Order: sequence, then structure tokens, then C-alpha cells
Amino acid sequence: MIAVELRDGDHFDAVIVGGGQAGLALSWHLVQQGIRHVVIERDTLVHEWSDGRWDNFTLVTPNWHCRLPGYPYDGADPDGFMTRDEVYAWVRRYADTFDAPVAEGTSVTLVETRPSRGFRVRTSAGTITADSVISATGGYHVPVTPAWAGDIPDAVFQLHSHEYRNAAQLPEGPVLVIGSGQSGTQIAEDLLIEGREVHLALGRAPRVARFYRGKDCMTWLAEMGVYDVPVAAHGPAKRESTNHYVTGRDGGRDIDLREFARRGMALYGRAIGFSGGGFRFDDTLAENLDYADSVAESIKNDIDRYIAREGIHAPPEDRYVARWHPHGVPHDLPAAEIASVIWSIGFRADWSWLGDLDVLDHAGHPAHTYGETSVPGFHFIGLPWMHTWGSGRFHAIARDAEHVANMIAARADQQVRVARLASRQDVRE
Repeated sequence: MIAVELRDGDHFDAVIVGGGQAGLALSWHLVQQGIRHVVIERDTLVHEWSDGRWDNFTLVTPNWHCRLPGYPYDGADPDGFMTRDEVYAWVRRYADTFDAPVAEGTSVTLVETRPSRGFRVRTSAGTITADSVISATGGYHVPVTPAWAGDIPDAVFQLHSHEYRNAAQLPEGPVLVIGSGQSGTQIAEDLLIEGREVHLALGRAPRVARFYRGKDCMTWLAEMGVYDVPVAAHGPAKRESTNHYVTGRDGGRDIDLREFARRGMALYGRAIGFSGGGFRFDDTLAENLDYADSVAESIKNDIDRYIAREGIHAPPEDRYVARWHPHGVPHDLPAAEIASVIWSIGFRADWSWLGDLDVLDHAGHPAHTYGETSVPGFHFIGLPWMHTWGSGRFHAIARDAEHVANMIAARADQQVRVARLASRQDVRE
């Protein structure tokens, strides 16, 4: 890594906003192509891996999925799951394997188009210009809590999953986790392992089995090419889909909420509000559990068909049998019976720094085709389903970064040609 100190008036061929794995992957390609650029990071490089995950966090994808440009995973456990600290160390080392030009501790406050060409980028270190600007900030910026969180009594401690580190953060007493995506279910398990009384309010998140017929399900899916199918084949709505819950903890295992219930975890339907001194839930618990199971089984069906079609020797395996079903689930939970609430209902994006750039759709989501927007020179990278399912994870970052880098290089070449033509015209005159 090369530390860059930005100065007012600096000009770059490209400015990458965000110093996570996507921004660094793009930087690697730009370095190879000789494109003068800078990676601007508000905090420190890849800090989200150390600051935005809980202590017992692990990857949910096998380590062999981790491959950045020129930097594949080469550890001793390709089928294992790196911990939070291991992922941070692995990605942070990546920046030191090449001369990534990085300005840390610098915020981008506004990007504007210039009347001539390119962009004006206002930062906390001054205003710079660039021919291309790339957002590598991801899509998860501001933790979400519902408006009715303000109705919950002050005696109940509230925390977002983004801030959760371990059970010791919370006051003694029962914990209500609201949200059953990857973070919510894994945090609920973390608390259950720590001996806490746990209540979990479910949404409609799907699940996937960890292993099936002798192999990790995500390895099967990768071999089947599922992570390489373009989003256009599914439709744009796929970009809003929820990831399947599973865990890589202790070598990897299923997250089976029915088994958690058998171990004492209280399950509810979706949390819909707070009134009358208690939390209110709808009656979708059974439906949500059945849906999650049906998705996991449908993935196994796809794997079975692939094994049969390819003539692969893989011993058959008994299918999942639910051993717990909800009966008489309450629709309310008195606040007096809960000491803490952990919100795990996601994030919203903050694109305020894009100003008036026409790069968002009517709903405020990035409007792009494989990272390219309608504003020449402005690109996105590192978004979930940017191009394929693998785009929002390590699996396809290298491929996406190369694609965007080639567009930036083409723009830089065009700029050189225009400058040469202008120079020749000046000579003739």
C-alpha cells in the first residue's frame, strides 16, 4: 500500500470511493494497467471486517471461495471458514501485495460532474477531480430500526446487530433478537451457546444446508455454476433477495431454528410493533419455518439432478425431517420479560454523497448494468447481485473488478486520443 495525502486540485484518472475488498480488487487491476488512481477510505482499509462483525463471526462460504485478483486463498483449510479476524488479516495483507494508492481517514462528501468532462470530488481533505469515479462502498450503510423502536421502554437495552460483539455487552436477562437473516440467526445461536434465554422473531429468510451428499452445499452450487448466472436471467428484483442462513462456526453446520426451539429458544412470527407494554408479532411463524425448509430442500433437489446428470459418485443422504412444530405461539411478549433487544433487520443505503448524479432509480437503488451507469465514467462495484450472485461475495469480485477496470481503461485511452487530436489541431493552427 502507498499512503496518499490528497491535496486541493489533484487530478486522477480514477477515484475509487471505499477501501474494502471490492475497492482494493479494482485498484489491483488499475495498477496493472497503469491507470493513475486513488482509493479513498473514510476510516481505515477493510475496517468493516474488524469493526462491523461480532467476536465469533465466521464466513459462511468456504475459504476456497476467497480469491481476489492475483491473491487466491492459499491457507491450510480451503474447505473451512475463516473467522472475523482471519478475514480481516487476509484482506488487509492483500493491500500490501501491490502498490495500492490509498488515502485513509478521508471522507467523500460530494461528487459532481464537470462541465467539460469527468467529475469534481469534494473530500474532507480538499476538492479533487477525476475522469472516472467508482463507488465501492457496498449497499449496506445505515443500520435500520423501525419507528416503533422509540416506543420501547428505556429499561430495555437496544442494540443493532452491526454493534453486537458478544453476550457480555448485554445486561443480564432474556434477549429478543428481531430478524432471521444470516446475522440474526447466527447472533441468536451465539447467545444460546452462551446460556442466555433467547427469543427470536422470524422474517421470511431462506436457509440452506451446510453439507449434502459428501460436500458443502455452496461448493456444489459453485460447481453447478449457480454463482455465475447473470442477474438479467433472474430479473432485477433478484437484487433485493435475502441471503440464505447457515453458519461456518466450528467447521460449519446447519442453522436449524426448529432445533433451537427444542433447546429452549422461543420463536415468534414477524415483529410488527410495540403496544400495551409488549412486543407484537404476526402469525407467520409456521409459514416462515416451512418456507425456509422448502428452500433448503429445493437446493438439495437441484444438487441431486446435477449429480445424476453428471454421473457423479456421491452417496445418497436422508432428507431433513422437522422435529419441532409451533403450537400456540403467543402474539405478544411483555417488555418486562425482556432485558435486551438486538435489531437484525438490515441496513439502508446512504447515497447522499452522489448529489444530483443520475445514477439511482426511482426507489433510490443504484441503476446500472454490470456496474456501468448512464453517467459516463461513473461505476458501481461490490454490490450484491451487481452481475451475479457471486458479486456481493469473494467468489466473483475479481471478475467484476476486471470488467469495471477495462471500462475505466477504455475511457482513459479515449481521453488520451482526444488530447492528442487536440494537440495536433493546435500545431496545425
